[in-house]
Amino acid sequence: MAGAVAAAGSAEQFQQLLQRPDRSLVVVHFWAPWAPQCAQMNEVMAALAREHSQVTFVQLEAEAVPEVSEKYEISSVPTFLFFKNSQKVDRLDGAHAPELTQKVQRHAAGTAPVPGSGGSAKEELHARLRKLINAAPCMLFMKGSPKEPRCGFSRQLVQILSAHGVAFSSFDVFSDEEVRQGLKTFSNWPTYPQLYVAGELIGGLDIVKELEASGELDKICPKAQKLEDRLKSLINKAPVMLFMKGSKQVAKCGFSKQIIEIMNNTGVDYETFDILEDEEVRQGLKSFSNWPTYPQLYVKGELVGGLDIVKELKESGELLPVLKGEN
Repeated sequence: MAGAVAAAGSAEQFQQLLQRPDRSLVVVHFWAPWAPQCAQMNEVMAALAREHSQVTFVQLEAEAVPEVSEKYEISSVPTFLFFKNSQKVDRLDGAHAPELTQKVQRHAAGTAPVPGSGGSAKEELHARLRKLINAAPCMLFMKGSPKEPRCGFSRQLVQILSAHGVAFSSFDVFSDEEVRQGLKTFSNWPTYPQLYVAGELIGGLDIVKELEASGELDKICPKAQKLEDRLKSLINKAPVMLFMKGSKQVAKCGFSKQIIEIMNNTGVDYETFDILEDEEVRQGLKSFSNWPTYPQLYVKGELVGGLDIVKELKESGELLPVLKGEN
């Protein structure tokens, strides 16, 4: 039915929708019923479906079909994946209606620019690229991730940076075709990986190798703080610290949403850290505190526990004294 948004309730239904022969572009919204931002984006999807009858729009509840969510590394909602011929060609994380609309328009039209929006679209892309290359003091744009590089050049550059104790964040150019192509033009550098320090392009693998050989690499790139020291600093950043998926304003998993509601009702001041924004902290804190899941609540640098523990403390009337450091 034209203009309708399909629902995928299983991995089998998801595969069937990807393989529909009559549609070239499939846009999948990974959503959750507890997230208000997902409800808003469902409305955007419905409007786009009415405009683009040649595109298949699909809703998939992320936590109800975990095998699909895990396959495509969906760690927060909303997330949108774009498929052509059953192959993922683009991704959008977060509730960004204008960007979703632009991506749908661009992919639905092939590579042709959207009529009348060329200049503003280019300006928006450049602003996004500037934000990305300045997202950390040292940024590596690579194929894959530091843990799972997906090309030999990216693997070699990660090994060099790690061997020199360089603190860096990374961006997988395979996860966003717009960034992958746009950054080549923006920085006038045609290949990946690309390394940036303080928002300035250093170069690719060959340049980094030259800097390593000359001893300049250690002077240019920021050194990594030991993970254990960094974690100690983070859990003591405020008297009450909550490590969660998302923020106070926008929780990105059901457990985090529940603990935020409990915490807000106590009236106690607390700070949060979004573990989805930092994979090193996300994995490191599990080992550091010997607690395998999130959210995690700390008071004066000491682990209290996760959602179940907080619920028990609330029911027993002990939560407020614990948060105030009286217990």
